[in-house]
Amino acid sequence: MLRNREGTAVDPVPFLVVSGLSLLGSLSFVPVYCLTLGLSMPLSVGVGGAVFLCLSAAAYYRMVWRALPDLRGEVPPAVRLQRLVYGALAVAGVLSLLTLLLLSR
Repeated sequence: MLRNREGTAVDPVPFLVVSGLSLLGSLSFVPVYCLTLGLSMPLSVGVGGAVFLCLSAAAYYRMVWRALPDLRGEVPPAVRLQRLVYGALAVAGVLSLLTLLLLSR
C-alpha cells in the first residue's frame, strides 16, 4: 500500500493505471512527433521518457500524496460527465496544436 502525506494507506490501483497509460501514450506519440520535428531517435525517446516521468509525478501527487480516503464519496453523474467532456476537449486541443505545429513545418 502507498501512503499519503498523513500516513494513511491509499489504494495504489488508480495511480498505477494512470501511470501505465501515460507510459503507453508518451512512448507511443511523443517520439514520433519529435522525430517529425527533426530530433534524433535517442533524444526523441528521452523526451518521451521525460514526459512520462512528469505525468507520473503529477499523478502521484494528485492520487497518492494529496489523497484523503476518509472523504471519499460518490461523485454526481453530471460532474463526472462534465469532467469527461473537459478532458476530451483538452486532449483534442493538444492534438490540434500538435497537428498545426506539424503542418506549419
